[in-house]
Amino acid sequence: MKKSEQEKKIKKRQFRQALQKELKEHKSSFVVFYTLRLLVIASLVRQIMLGNYEGAFFCVLTILLLYVPSWVQVRLRIELPPPLEITILCFIFAAEILGEVNAFYVNIPGWDTMLHTLNGFLAAAVGFSLVLLLNDDERLTFDLSPFFLALVAFCFSMTIGVMWEFFEFAMDFFLHTDMQKDTVIHNLYTVTLDTTRSNRVVAVRGITDVLVNGESLGVGGYLDIGIIDTMKDLLVNFVGAVVFSVTGYFYARSKGETRTPAQSFVPSKKTEETDYLKQICEGGDCREAPPETKP
Repeated sequence: MKKSEQEKKIKKRQFRQALQKELKEHKSSFVVFYTLRLLVIASLVRQIMLGNYEGAFFCVLTILLLYVPSWVQVRLRIELPPPLEITILCFIFAAEILGEVNAFYVNIPGWDTMLHTLNGFLAAAVGFSLVLLLNDDERLTFDLSPFFLALVAFCFSMTIGVMWEFFEFAMDFFLHTDMQKDTVIHNLYTVTLDTTRSNRVVAVRGITDVLVNGESLGVGGYLDIGIIDTMKDLLVNFVGAVVFSVTGYFYARSKGETRTPAQSFVPSKKTEETDYLKQICEGGDCREAPPETKP
């Protein structure tokens, strides 16, 4: 075995050890992580028994995603507050297992709206934290205002929301899924039906049924294929982004002294006590691989 391959194995072992320590750092997030993982494994077994391999794929994907917060903390050497980490874990479980596998998006009114609102809040927290950590770097000579931090958080969150809607549209258009859920409407306003071609809006009100190839759809109205769902998702993403940006502004203005909801969702740099990867290295496990001895 070559020396470089041995070094790679050592680094992988170091990272796994640091990841295990990271998972056990906070008791609250540790309990939530293993509880959710147990529920996902149970759901995985159930989906396999039902022959639902698409659902099984979502379960495997969820297990991998549950490790992302700890992976980020070890790799990027940042500390996620337990409330933020727990919220992210619950968000992943609610979106993938409850939303996709158990069809909460279809059967629970407002489930999608709730998650998009939370996503707006979390994305704003991530954007705010990225700039805040950069702003606290002693090597930089500029100081960003609290308003600018809040503005970046808001713009970052809305950008993430827009990119997600692009993704939903692409999946629906190219793979014929239905991520942009349809909405039943009873009134239609369009210039397409204007026979004079003068850009006049034609109103069609009181739609109670639609026929396709001579057969009724049976939905009690006309199907809007995605635009209402997209705009609703962006609107609630906007609400979540505004909520965090406002609280983040007051948090930044007081330099963390004023307690706001943002305080529990702002990551910080790892300290010497919590940088487990560095501790493992300094403990002697970061030594170079010994030269291979030939028989």
